[in-house]
Amino acid sequence: MQNPTPFPGMNDCARQLEATVVEQQQLAEGTYRIRLATPDLARVILPGQFFMVRPADGTDPLLGRPFALYDTYLDDAGEPAGIDFVYHVIGKMTGLMSGWSGGEEVTLWGPLGNGFPVPDVGHLMCVGGGIGYTPFLAVAREAAGLRQYGDNGRTLAEPARKVTLCYGVRTRAHRSDLTDFEAIPACDLRVATDDGTEGHHGLVTDLLRKSLETPAERPDAVYCCGPEPMMHAVADVCEDAGVSCWLSLETPMACGFGACFSCVTKVRVPTEEGWDYRRTCIEGPVFPAETLVRG
Repeated sequence: MQNPTPFPGMNDCARQLEATVVEQQQLAEGTYRIRLATPDLARVILPGQFFMVRPADGTDPLLGRPFALYDTYLDDAGEPAGIDFVYHVIGKMTGLMSGWSGGEEVTLWGPLGNGFPVPDVGHLMCVGGGIGYTPFLAVAREAAGLRQYGDNGRTLAEPARKVTLCYGVRTRAHRSDLTDFEAIPACDLRVATDDGTEGHHGLVTDLLRKSLETPAERPDAVYCCGPEPMMHAVADVCEDAGVSCWLSLETPMACGFGACFSCVTKVRVPTEEGWDYRRTCIEGPVFPAETLVRG
């Protein structure tokens, strides 16, 4: 059942919803993709936005947990029918989620946050560390001109000629299934592992630097999500190279609609102090890298 009005501080189209689990799929060690039937949310959500999820019954855990959109899925008529999201089992809530099966009812609210800007560039590079790659499937499909998102049907001037995903992970054993990305003709997939068991032996930022140093490979914009130190490093590299960079923060949050102020981050503002707090769940989670106070 859909609430008639959004919670205070949410996007105008955000609602509390009941959704049905369609299926789960394991993507890597401890990592799963879950599909929820929720056409109302699927019709309005944008790449980079998130939603809060919790069990439909019980009070443990009491609070929902935030998850970014992996992608929407379509029904036989080509209309948005629901959403996919990816999670890694790290605590009580995700432990419970790993046992969800088809037909189970869950509660969610969203869409929340601002999402990524329309990827209207010739070469878009997405840099993801660990589970931070998950917002980029919808981004890549939109940039390649394969899908449209949102009630207003965001449109590109023209599809990107290339979308590069630089994906960093500790070891091949933790590498996620990237088949969905490999199916996008315009997508160039590059993997870095800390131990060298697959792809580049080193940091994912090494892949970014190499591209920026090669004129034919230089991206026009960079979207990034992952561990905070990695994102700060990506922002620094892009700033030095003069390339636009957007960061999707993975700040822990409790309410998801701006009431608790537990997810604040420092941003640059023209005041005597030079900075102020902004709520990641409302003003973010996506911020231009140059606006964030780093370090």
